[in-house]
Amino acid sequence: MSGATESVPVLREDEREAAPRAGRRFWAVRRIPAAVLAAVVLGGAGLLLYDIAAVRAERSAMAWRRSLADDLATRTLDNAWTLAGAALAVVLGVWLLVLAFTPGLRAVLPMRHEHPDVRAGLDREAAGLALRDRAMEVSGVQSVRVRMGRSKVAVRAVSHFRELDDVRHDLESVLAGGIDELGLAHPPDLTVRVARTARKG
Repeated sequence: MSGATESVPVLREDEREAAPRAGRRFWAVRRIPAAVLAAVVLGGAGLLLYDIAAVRAERSAMAWRRSLADDLATRTLDNAWTLAGAALAVVLGVWLLVLAFTPGLRAVLPMRHEHPDVRAGLDREAAGLALRDRAMEVSGVQSVRVRMGRSKVAVRAVSHFRELDDVRHDLESVLAGGIDELGLAHPPDLTVRVARTARKG
């Protein structure tokens, strides 16, 4: 196996971000959306509380709140701006729900749970490179493209000699062993296609 395969980066989690069950996908922290949402809510709430406190202190309300109150009192529900604001609120709400209920980190493949206190994940691109290195060791293979998914691995190889069926059989055998050696919790299905190199002229 080549040096690139030996240095495949592995993501390990032992405490904070570990999922409760082995084989589950890793959950993204999503710090940026959380920070943006918190900043918007904090800023809006602080501005509104300041204006309410000013009114309680017998000072006039801010112009933006008076204008907003007048607009809400006069605009009908079928108004274009009202519908646009409602649609924007729905889109933002759906986006936040998707972020809350989906794990994210699609580029990290969970590995087999061999230690009770440690979970490991393998970068999907690195796994594809490792399989590509294994495929290039097969006799007759000139070039290989590996598309590594979470549930499928699609391999397209170009052969410049040997029978295509023989090359395909060897690739399937070598790559099946390579996938097993990756130690993934859910080994992906393998699809191999082999074509002959294009003749020049």
